[in-house]
Amino acid sequence: MVLIANRLKLACIAVVMMLTGCATSTKTMWTHPPMAIPLQPTIQQQIQLARIDQLMKRDDLDNDTLAQMFYERGLLNDSLGLRDLARLDFNQSLSMRPNQPDVFNILGVYFTQGAHFDAAYEAFDSTLELNFQHPFAQRNRGIALYYGGRLDLAHEDLIVHYQQNVNDPYRVIWLYLVDVERTPEQALNKLRLRYDASDKQDWGWLMVRMYLGDISESDYLKEIANGSESNDQLAERLTEGYFYLAKRYQQEGNYSAALMLYKLTLAGNVYEFVEHRFALLETGRVLSQYQAQQQALQAKVQNK
Repeated sequence: MVLIANRLKLACIAVVMMLTGCATSTKTMWTHPPMAIPLQPTIQQQIQLARIDQLMKRDDLDNDTLAQMFYERGLLNDSLGLRDLARLDFNQSLSMRPNQPDVFNILGVYFTQGAHFDAAYEAFDSTLELNFQHPFAQRNRGIALYYGGRLDLAHEDLIVHYQQNVNDPYRVIWLYLVDVERTPEQALNKLRLRYDASDKQDWGWLMVRMYLGDISESDYLKEIANGSESNDQLAERLTEGYFYLAKRYQQEGNYSAALMLYKLTLAGNVYEFVEHRFALLETGRVLSQYQAQQQALQAKVQNK
C-alpha cells in the first residue's frame, strides 16, 4: 500500500507539471472553493483505541474475543486513516475467526484501492458466500469490477443493488458511471429515468442533478456549502460532491480540473467514505488517461 501511495503521489506531481498549461483554460474558477476544516481524531476515538489496546494485553481472552477486538481496532484505525495498521488488524482477526463477512468486505475494498482486483473479487465473493444479504458487498464488488474494466459484470452487480432501493442516489450514480463507459449513448437517458422514478428525498440527488445538467456547477457547490449544518457534515458532503464532480470532468477529458477536484476530495480527511477511498486511485487513472490522450495526439501529428 505504501509503494502504491508513493507511486500515485509521483503521478499527481507529474500530472500537475504536465497540465499546468491547461489549467488557465478551465472554464471553472476555483480560486476560493468551499472547504471544511479537515476532520481530526476525536477524543472518543482515541480513548476507545487506548481501551482496546489495554484490554488486548490480557492473557485470559479466547480467540473469538480477540478476533472481535482486532476487528474493532481495525475499524478504528481505518476511521483514522491508518489503513496499513487496519489491514493488519483485519487479517489477524480473520486468522482467528475465518467466517467474518464484514472483514472480507472491507479487505475487498482495500484490495480495490490498491488495484488488486482479482483479490478484491475473491474477498467480495467470500463475503456474499457467508452472507448473501450483506448490505455493501455487492455494491463494492460492482465498483471493483468497474475499476477492473469488467463493465458488463459491474453492471450486473450494480443494477441488482439499485433495484433493492431505487431511492438511493448513490446506487444511481455508480450505475450511471458504469453506463457512461459501457453504453455512453444511453447513459444520460437512463439516469434521467432513474431520477424521475425516485422520491428525490436524499440530499445526494443534488449530485444526480449536476450530472443531468439541471443545476449549474456554481449553484451545486453553493447548495452543498449552504445546506450543511456542521463542519463534519460539510466535510462529508464536499468529499462526495468534489469526487463526483471530478468524475464528470474526467469523463469530459478535462484532466487538470479532475485532478484538482480529487485533491479537494481528499482534503476533508473523511477516510471512511468510498469517495475518499477511491480518490487516490482515480488520480492514477487520470495520469494514464492523460498519457493515452497525448500519445494519440502525437500519433495523429506524425501521420499527417
